[in-house]
Amino acid sequence: MNLFSHDPKRDELKAIPLFAELPSRDFELVARNSDLVELPTGTTVIHEGDRGREFFAIADGEVEISQGGTPVATERAGDFFGEIALLTETPRTATVVTATPVRLLVITGQSFRRLLDETPALQGKVLTALARRVAPALG
Repeated sequence: MNLFSHDPKRDELKAIPLFAELPSRDFELVARNSDLVELPTGTTVIHEGDRGREFFAIADGEVEISQGGTPVATERAGDFFGEIALLTETPRTATVVTATPVRLLVITGQSFRRLLDETPALQGKVLTALARRVAPALG
């Protein structure tokens, strides 16, 4: 084993604030349970109303988020999406389309839920973000 080998996926994970400050053990769990994918501009990543199966973190690029066909946000490198449907077990609340070529870290729903159970630091960050996202909808 080369002790000086370079792992691009770990570099991508470290650049995403959600994962950057995790303890080493937790960071390694996330690295083992995620895949890095590249998608071209115009790719629909999530369809509003579909069942949630994955969690996504943006390593590079931008995505456009729309609800009911109306654009509501642009997310960039360091942002993440897909957690609402996984945590609430409800259909996807928005459609997400790549606005530029993107690199995404993808975690399956089952792995995501297991990671939250096993890594309290990650769980706290995700739940804080979830609360911020749903609070405006509550009025």
